[in-house]
Amino acid sequence: MRVLALGGAGEMGRVAARVLIGAATVTDLVVADIDGGRAAAVAQRLGTKASSRQVDVTDQTQLAAALSDCDIVVNTVGPFFRFGVRILAAAIDAGRDYVDICDDPEPTLEMLALHGRARTAGVTALIGMGASPGVANLLAVIAARELNTVDSLITGWNVADTAQPHTPGPPSAAIAHGLRQISGTIPVTRDRQVVPRPALEKIELDYPGIGRIAGRSFGHPEAVTLQHAFPELRDNTNIVVGDRFTLAVLSALRFGIDCGLSLNWAARLAAKAERMLPAKPADIITPGGPPPLFAVARGTRRGESAAAATALAQIPGLTMSENTGVPVAVAALQLPSVRRPGVHPPESLLDPHQFFAAFAPHCIGNPPTATMTVTTRSWATVQDNSESLSSAILTAFLAPRQPQCR
Repeated sequence: MRVLALGGAGEMGRVAARVLIGAATVTDLVVADIDGGRAAAVAQRLGTKASSRQVDVTDQTQLAAALSDCDIVVNTVGPFFRFGVRILAAAIDAGRDYVDICDDPEPTLEMLALHGRARTAGVTALIGMGASPGVANLLAVIAARELNTVDSLITGWNVADTAQPHTPGPPSAAIAHGLRQISGTIPVTRDRQVVPRPALEKIELDYPGIGRIAGRSFGHPEAVTLQHAFPELRDNTNIVVGDRFTLAVLSALRFGIDCGLSLNWAARLAAKAERMLPAKPADIITPGGPPPLFAVARGTRRGESAAAATALAQIPGLTMSENTGVPVAVAALQLPSVRRPGVHPPESLLDPHQFFAAFAPHCIGNPPTATMTVTTRSWATVQDNSESLSSAILTAFLAPRQPQCR
């Protein structure tokens, strides 16, 4: 399999490339990036199966040429509200399978609208396959399958887990994405319709085994795609959780942007605030607090109101780059075995259990597949839920393990 890693010299792209080059099924990997020098350096470190290419994705001729000689393109070029649709459209025109980490809901809806075009071209496209969205969607599927009917889904993640090492230069694509999705209105699902709602609305939920937790709504694809797997779904929201200081910073940024603060100034302030966030996932885990990445489903079970929650209990590394770059690479390696032409979110293309079985060997300590997630249920005993959460999540994140070699 010949892989084109678009954005392969970036933070997430480098991680994805490292995982892809280690797979026996990958015969050639091209690290493509707007910075040709960085792409060449990354390719050199990856070994003889890797090569590099300078590609400006806004140049249709360059992009088409790069796409002409691969079997699958793994796209980590962000922000996706600027580049996602154009790159997917080019991949479809080139007849190349496609995987990305799109984390913006608006281009997600535009890309899903290309489903018929991709199906006609025989192209299988998997969009939004990072941590959130991506892993979070599959956690939602596991939780929802505990119920007979699903009325609402909430996917959530801890904002401190998105902190990146500071690097000189302009604000990252992740910051640009974040500012867009905490300001103005964001699309969410209400009464089976995708509607605009103010960003950072206060959301409270009852997490089985933990109790009441609070978060803020955040613009993410999960909130507009999970009905692909659960057509009866009425309400669907993505939330961000965190300490009071961090959520207050987000609210202040949102207020500033909505009152006319330029995105450039907001990005500078966000970059400074990001450096104040905890540096390790272990620093954001507290007994009785929400897990770093989770999904909560509400509906009915055996005719009674019920809820189930599934959390990620193992991680591939201690940075957002690893926790996003590894899943997209693992999914890309699975794509040949799950091909179904069209444009798909993770929940409508991937089997969660097969994904987590393939994901586990890339996580810290090479954990057993059975420990990758932990599910708690409203109908289980308090003791059972508490023991599940403490043994699976707290042990996994707080244990003094070292990440796998990079």
